[in-house]
Amino acid sequence: MAGEENGAFGLVQDGIGKADIAARVDEMLGLVQMSKLAKRKPHQLSGGQQQRVALARSLAKSPKLLLLDEPMGALDKKLRSQMQIELVNIVERLGVTCVMVTHDQEEAMTMAHRIAVMDSGKIRQIGTPDEIYEQPNCRYTAEFIGSVNLFDGKVEEDEKDYVTIRTPGLDAPIYVGHGITGFDGMKVAFAIRPEKLNISKEEPAQKYNKAQGIIEEIAYFGSHSVYHVRLSSGVKVLCNFVNMKRWASENFTWNDAVWLSWADNSGVVLTS
Repeated sequence: MAGEENGAFGLVQDGIGKADIAARVDEMLGLVQMSKLAKRKPHQLSGGQQQRVALARSLAKSPKLLLLDEPMGALDKKLRSQMQIELVNIVERLGVTCVMVTHDQEEAMTMAHRIAVMDSGKIRQIGTPDEIYEQPNCRYTAEFIGSVNLFDGKVEEDEKDYVTIRTPGLDAPIYVGHGITGFDGMKVAFAIRPEKLNISKEEPAQKYNKAQGIIEEIAYFGSHSVYHVRLSSGVKVLCNFVNMKRWASENFTWNDAVWLSWADNSGVVLTS
């Protein structure tokens, strides 16, 4: 079955006239940039092209709701990234509501207006991508979406405009610029993303939110480097360093003693 026949399948089942089918299929194949390959059989198409034809077939019937289950699962990373953006543009252009299941956190963050994080069949949090990433409501969500550093500790002070947390994994108390309506001694966790940390060889002047350690591992990704810093307590912390200048990452190397620090609004306190 050629691409154009594949795209027309649902319309044929509905008994729509040939002329209307041809026009609709041509429109949908054009939308997914497959018009030039409409005559090809499935085995003559790449995985990405087959996915495009399948999408055209689904859209041809003008659905109000589009259900997708791991739609990019069989594609390589480069093609998957391209298809994610194209699919978002198509769905928005046609005004179709799309519900998609994926295990790829990056894919969910790229494509969704709202994300539901599920754990063992239960929804743990629903929100926009930035809410899910920046304001996780529990450890599961914080660890599931992106990389995160988690420090377990106890509340020392909890006031209206700040809370301090003492954790055995850090040299100084954690200071967060908002209260949590908790109580002294309450067990909590402090979550902070690697890119929110600053790294330096000199001790920061601030009283709170700092820790000293040794660089154990370095992962270079071109645009940024990830430093694995082992604190004196044995806790390992991830810190992202954006390579804004050429060779800037050479400022730090293996076994360097460094200080990590962060602002009082850079992390979130988790109570569950």
